[in-house]
Amino acid sequence: MKKIVFYCLASAGSLLLLTRGGGLSAGGGFLSNGIRPAVSVPADNPQTDAKIRLGKQLYFDKRLSADNTISCATCHAPGTGWANHGATDTGIKGQVGGRNSGSIIDSAYMKSQFWDGRAATLEAQAVGPIANPIEMGETLENVVLKLNAIPGYKAQFRDVFGTDASADAIGKAIAAFERTIISGPSPYDRYLRGETGAMPASAVRGLAVFNGKGHCSACHSGPSFSDGGFHNLGVGFEKGGFKDEGRYKMTAAAKDLGAFKTPGLRNTAQTYPYLHDGSEKTLEAVIDFYDRGGVPNGNLDRLMVPLHLTVKEKADLLSFLNSLTGPVPEIKEPELPN
Repeated sequence: MKKIVFYCLASAGSLLLLTRGGGLSAGGGFLSNGIRPAVSVPADNPQTDAKIRLGKQLYFDKRLSADNTISCATCHAPGTGWANHGATDTGIKGQVGGRNSGSIIDSAYMKSQFWDGRAATLEAQAVGPIANPIEMGETLENVVLKLNAIPGYKAQFRDVFGTDASADAIGKAIAAFERTIISGPSPYDRYLRGETGAMPASAVRGLAVFNGKGHCSACHSGPSFSDGGFHNLGVGFEKGGFKDEGRYKMTAAAKDLGAFKTPGLRNTAQTYPYLHDGSEKTLEAVIDFYDRGGVPNGNLDRLMVPLHLTVKEKADLLSFLNSLTGPVPEIKEPELPN
C-alpha cells in the first residue's frame, strides 16, 4: 500500500485537503487519537478526477440493483451522515437486513470493511452489496452488461480504465469516490492543534473520561478512533445464543463468536442508531450500555466491565463525542449517463 496525500472533491469547485500526522503512542503499538495520516491508496487504483466522477455516478445509480430501486446512496446517504437512520438496511422489495448500514465517512481509514470484516479493501466492499440478495439483489455479471449497454458509461469506463465496464473497474471507481468522503477538522482536531477554546470544558473533561475511567480508548484507538479489531459486547445475545454470530461466520474461531468490528467515532453524532444491529438509538443510550458492561455471555470481551460512571461523567463523555464531528464534503446527486 502506498500512502499519498490527495485532494478530494467537496462542493462544486472546492477542494478539501486530507490531514497529515498521527502515529504510534509512546507506549508502542497503541495508536494515539491524534491527527490522521494521509489516506492509503492502492498502487493499482490511483485517484484521478475522472475515476472519482465515475465512482460518484455509480454510487448514486439505482440501475446497479436488480429492480432499479436501490443504490449505494440509499443506505449511505449524504444527508444522514453517509449512513441511514433505520436500525438496519432495507433492500430491494422492502427486504430488511439484520445489520446497521454504518457510515462510509472515513471508511478509507478502516483496516477491513463491513461489521464482520469480510472485505479487506474498499474495492471489495464496493461490489459486495450489489450481489447481496437482501440489498441490491443483482449479479455482477448482469450489472456489467447493463453498464456496457449505456453509451455514456461505456465511454467513461474506456476513458478511465481503457476497457469496457467490468466488476473490477466498478469496484475501483466506487472505492475511489468513497476515499474522498473524509471528515474535516473537528473541534477535537482544532483543540489538538492548540486552539484551546475549540472544545468546551465539558468535552475536555470528557476526553479524560474517554481515555481513563471510561476505557473507551482501549478499542476506539487511533486517529479514526477504531483499533480495526473485533470485539464481543454481548449485543444481540439471548439465552439461546447470538442472533448474529458476527466475525465467527468468517473465521469459525471460537474467540470471534459474537464479535463485531470496532466502528470509528468521527462524526458519530450524525450516524445514529448505533451498534451492529442499530439497537441503541442515541449516544446517551450507548454510553449507558457500556456503563453496564455490555451483555454478559460466555465470550464477552475482557475489556467489557461495568464502569460506574457518574451522571456528570456521562454528560462530559457525550460532550467529547459530539466534539468529534467535523465537516464532510457536500455532495449533490450527479446527473447519470444514458
